[in-house]
Amino acid sequence: MKYALLLMGDKADPFCGEDGGADPEEFFAFDKEITEAGVVVTSFALEDPDEVVVVRSGDEAGTRVVSSGPFAEVHEFVGGTYIIDVDGIDDAIAWAKKSPGSAPGGYVEVRPVAPY
Repeated sequence: MKYALLLMGDKADPFCGEDGGADPEEFFAFDKEITEAGVVVTSFALEDPDEVVVVRSGDEAGTRVVSSGPFAEVHEFVGGTYIIDVDGIDDAIAWAKKSPGSAPGGYVEVRPVAPY
């Protein structure tokens, strides 16, 4: 079963949260471990939220409005994600617990990937 591990971080420092968090070397080691385990379907880091472009529905039907920057002032953001293929939720949670993204100052959201 496929799961998304969404690595949530502090906007001020995507690697180290307010309480210290994890350093980049811990992320590199985790990436190596999870990749070598053969469960990674794909993974990627995301640029800083200041680089966000938002596209939303306009006032008139069928129009779209494009704006720069995040929609709301947020202190947490998705810093990256792993799509993994494991036997079930318990395995996905085990990988989330190993992730340095779940260190103080961050968290990992585990979300099942829809089968369609």
